[in-house]
Amino acid sequence: MKKFLALLLALVMVFALAACGEAETEETTPAGEETTPAEETTPAEETTPAEEPEAVDPDTIGDTIEADTYEVAFVTDVGQLKDKSFNEGTWNGVKTYAYENDLTYKYYQPANGDEATDDDRYDAMAAAVNGGAKVVVCAGYLQEAALRRAAIEFPDVHFVFIDGYSITEEAGVEGSPVLTNVAGINFSEEQCGYLAGYAVVKDGFTKLGFSGGGGGTNPACCRYGYGFLQGASAAAEELGVDVTCNYSWQYGGAFQASPELQSMIAGWYNQGTEIVFACGGNMFASISAAASAADGYVVGVDVDQSSESETVVTSAMKGIDQAAILALTHSYDGTWDEIGGKTTTLGANEDAVGLPTAEESWRFESFTVEEYTELLNAIKDGSLVVDPNYPTDDAGMDAAGTAELANLTVTVI
Repeated sequence: MKKFLALLLALVMVFALAACGEAETEETTPAGEETTPAEETTPAEETTPAEEPEAVDPDTIGDTIEADTYEVAFVTDVGQLKDKSFNEGTWNGVKTYAYENDLTYKYYQPANGDEATDDDRYDAMAAAVNGGAKVVVCAGYLQEAALRRAAIEFPDVHFVFIDGYSITEEAGVEGSPVLTNVAGINFSEEQCGYLAGYAVVKDGFTKLGFSGGGGGTNPACCRYGYGFLQGASAAAEELGVDVTCNYSWQYGGAFQASPELQSMIAGWYNQGTEIVFACGGNMFASISAAASAADGYVVGVDVDQSSESETVVTSAMKGIDQAAILALTHSYDGTWDEIGGKTTTLGANEDAVGLPTAEESWRFESFTVEEYTELLNAIKDGSLVVDPNYPTDDAGMDAAGTAELANLTVTVI
């Protein structure tokens, strides 16, 4: 009897355990089902912000760091690093890329400032390489001769030529090999110049001015100016109004502010000029000062300069920071061959030129963001073509001011 009871008890325990096993299985199944939505949505969606963080504000990144060597270098153009324009915009791209990728970085300014020679520029590049640079970003068309020398001497270093082009071993020699460790990147400045000229005329300005840097020999500034005239002409023709423009390269050879430049522009405003395209780095300081004194207005250049002066109505921008980041990315991701030894031109289709549309930057009274977007899209789809080939004189200097454009009278100064 005891054996029977023991056997019966054992059977009861077996069935109880089996029942418990079935209960656990039934309880875990819904839990498994509950995890399915989390697997479908939560992990992927929650990690998206981490994969695409908000852009770093370059103003929060230090311009100098303490390190034994500096892997990414920037060699400035004429003017100051903090020019609120070309140098600063390029530097912002350099240090942003380096900061986000845990690379050391440093900038180098050629000796003798605005009087820097090709030797001074080369010395800055050599100092960068000797300081550990694997990539040297050089800003400005004046860097060509020094870049050629440095690229030949340091063939394992990548050199980025912003506002530049591909370079051969021997200048002007047909068939000379292209230096594959130099990447030239330039922009379709005529496109954003056009947008600015069109916009200001559409907004009611009819007495314009253009003051350019580089003395009429800087291709980027020449394209800006010619595009500005084309846009102003197109808008004037559409509106059936006549527009005038003072057009000058005086006092802009060194891209610097000067009393002479400010005096000239003040004279323009006093004689009726309403808005001036300040196309030349630090020249902006003189032109905006003249505008402030005369209740005039300014078009900025290269970057959004609206925060620098209440006189700025808009800015003809190009992605100089974007270009630096693009080139550095190619250098570090193993795709340098896609840009090395080549000239890469960035324009509207690459979202690399345009006007600022942020609420605080848009200071037009009647021309709308919608109208601007429609115009920009016309450039992108090819229905509007802006001519980049500015006329030149016998000496190769810009002569866009002599071009015949409808409803536009240009006075070259």
